[in-house]
Amino acid sequence: MDTVLIHGKPVELRISAAARNRLADRPTPLLAEMELYFSCLVRKRVRFQDLDGRDGTVNALQGLNVCFRPVTTAECRMVDAGEEVPTTAMPVVNPAAFVPHWLTIDYRRGGWLGEFGYQRSD
Repeated sequence: MDTVLIHGKPVELRISAAARNRLADRPTPLLAEMELYFSCLVRKRVRFQDLDGRDGTVNALQGLNVCFRPVTTAECRMVDAGEEVPTTAMPVVNPAAFVPHWLTIDYRRGGWLGEFGYQRSD
């Protein structure tokens, strides 16, 4: 099991064998962004994209960087599942308080799957 520090807080990485194999085959590093979305509801999701050189990412494994990004919207709006609402970074005084305890990454049926959580698995 691997661990990475994000904002000084350890995050347990649970990377499947399929994901590790796919990471080894990629020509460019992958970014797994743990997004915590605050609006009228709280939503969490992992977004996958090519590493784009942005600040605040942490090298977790060869070929994998991770980051944590709390975001918010200007207004509370319920939208269709496929519609994206523009977000902006949410200023957080103590981001470590919101960093999750674990991140799971898998690769199945040609796509990346991710989940993160706050309950420890002791």
